[in-house]
Amino acid sequence: MRYLDGQTPDPLYPHSQSMHQMLTLSMVMAIIIGIVLLLLGIRGNIMWLKVWSVLLVLLSVTYLIADALNWF
Repeated sequence: MRYLDGQTPDPLYPHSQSMHQMLTLSMVMAIIIGIVLLLLGIRGNIMWLKVWSVLLVLLSVTYLIADALNWF
């Protein structure tokens, strides 16, 4: 990302605001996909699909919570 002359990067968002928004959108999409895969895993009784989809949802929610609390 390029900055204008004399503009310093924001320490909370060193990669620009648009990059932060893309990461947030990716986490929201991961939650939706994880829920759909969990339902498919429950319907098909596929254990590995249920485990991976639950982990995907948990990690995505954890990221969003940590981001909201500015933990990183």
